[in-house]
Amino acid sequence: MLILEKILIMKFKAILVLAAVSVSTLAFAQEKKKMGPPEGNAIVGDTYGSAVASSVESKAISVEKLGKKLKKENKKVENVAVKGKVTDVCEKKGCWLTIQTDDNSQFFVKMKDYAFFVPTALKGKTVVLDGTAERKVTSIDEQKHYAEDAKKPQAEIDAITQPKEEIRFVANGIKVVN
Repeated sequence: MLILEKILIMKFKAILVLAAVSVSTLAFAQEKKKMGPPEGNAIVGDTYGSAVASSVESKAISVEKLGKKLKKENKKVENVAVKGKVTDVCEKKGCWLTIQTDDNSQFFVKMKDYAFFVPTALKGKTVVLDGTAERKVTSIDEQKHYAEDAKKPQAEIDAITQPKEEIRFVANGIKVVN
């Protein structure tokens, strides 16, 4: 009887090992989900993140007015809507974008709590951003990181040698308007 019990225990252990190997093989054989920005055409009316209400959209200010407001209100403005043209989108995930300013420079937009992403098709479109803007000093390392995400030439990345004060925007929602 003792030998029979040992054989049954060994068979049970062999079945458990076989099951564990099968499950792990199946788990690792799954296709990896493609990482990248969401697909989409970014057509007029499309929204990303929280909806941008018509009342918010109608109160959207220009990038120039935002700059003046930030200087006046000591570096931070909450619950502000800004209208501007998208000049660049993160090609890795769509987790940030840049907006062209009136003097042809750019300001940086991140999505609140990393909660949503935007398609690269947003580049060149006019959008209304709803969120919080502030003046911030961006470190050299952070500037280089974003330049790498944007696939800038190495010479341009190497030319980043100073921290930079700039407008940063954290978007709750983004709506394509043109």
